[in-house]
Amino acid sequence: MSHPDSGDPDLSKLPSHIAIIMDGNGRWAKQRLMNRINGHEKGADAVRRIVRICREIGIEILTLYAFSTENWQRPKAEVAALMDLLKRFLKSESRDLHENNIRLNTIGQTHRIPKSVRSVLQQNMEMTASNTGLMLNLALSYGGRTEIVEMVKQIATHVKDGRLDPSAITPEIVSDNLYTRGMCDPDLLIRTGGDMRISNFLLWQIAYAEIFVTDTLWPEFSREEFMAILGDFQRRERRFGRISQT
Repeated sequence: MSHPDSGDPDLSKLPSHIAIIMDGNGRWAKQRLMNRINGHEKGADAVRRIVRICREIGIEILTLYAFSTENWQRPKAEVAALMDLLKRFLKSESRDLHENNIRLNTIGQTHRIPKSVRSVLQQNMEMTASNTGLMLNLALSYGGRTEIVEMVKQIATHVKDGRLDPSAITPEIVSDNLYTRGMCDPDLLIRTGGDMRISNFLLWQIAYAEIFVTDTLWPEFSREEFMAILGDFQRRERRFGRISQT
């Protein structure tokens, strides 16, 4: 388990793309004898906090694992409450997103999201489409293996139609057929809640991401800890398979 040292990071050497597995809402609520939905509501406050910080310090892309394909298997009441929370969050934040030059984007099987939520989501994305600051990338109904299967189907179709020679398939072509096409890969993956697993998140894209796991539950993830993790990131040597330069 990683424990970052305190100290502000160098704001001129920040990761371009940060991905976060926001884990621990349910446990946070359970510790306080509260309903799991109360935990998710508190987690939404942490989302606002981290989005604001990323905008302020100049992060280019923030990808948040908001709802996985596996989450559909949760009790129907919890899924419905989560969708309602997402809808309320999008409505309450739409003006702030736009006024702060944040562009909203989604990755995943968003066609599975209820129509009423999808409608608000689409409105926000259209309203913020021309914004040039932070891209807030919500992974909704997202699964890494499903994404890879969809990519394989698209490339297979291109080969079948004669538009692509199999020998011409490159990592770049694979990337161009993923949900994240056009985005740089995450430089840093943060997981809150202490579990040491990837949970089917951005399986292709995090090949060389620095990984940081903290025991802190998502609702309690603070500005101070986030900035300390960025400082830790800057002290790591990213070799991308090469040998150390020192």
